[in-house]
Amino acid sequence: MTERATPVASRAVSRDPTEVDRNGLEILCREECLRLLGTATLGRVAISVGALPNILPVNFRIVGDEVAFRTTVGTKLEAATRNAVVAFEVDDLDPMYHTGWSVVVVGVAREVTDAAERGRFEAANMPRWAPIDAHRIVAISTQMVSGRRIPPGARRR
Repeated sequence: MTERATPVASRAVSRDPTEVDRNGLEILCREECLRLLGTATLGRVAISVGALPNILPVNFRIVGDEVAFRTTVGTKLEAATRNAVVAFEVDDLDPMYHTGWSVVVVGVAREVTDAAERGRFEAANMPRWAPIDAHRIVAISTQMVSGRRIPPGARRR
């Protein structure tokens, strides 16, 4: 993650009037969720395989207003080519300071096949950690985004 060198507790965070959920966690606005997504490179995509949940780690980038990752033929691509509704989650936790955040995107996954659109996604330099050359691109709409943050100094019950 790009911000990993600085503890979560000391990072600059927008401090608008904050809504808090019943557990005392800050509820993040859409803009803050998208900003936080942009600071990470590893997330998890949740798909349905044979009516059962399956969660898979992926390297990703935010491209425009979509989450994008590379893949090859297999489970993730099959979900994308069905235009399935998927969940995507990213988090960052600091166990020393007991702070962190989590962002969840729920949206339709699709394979990016249009040449001009692929060029836009290719320009984003999506990271690839897997040894196999994944040349297919999956994009997930960010129509539904939610996030929570454990604020610095949160009181334990």
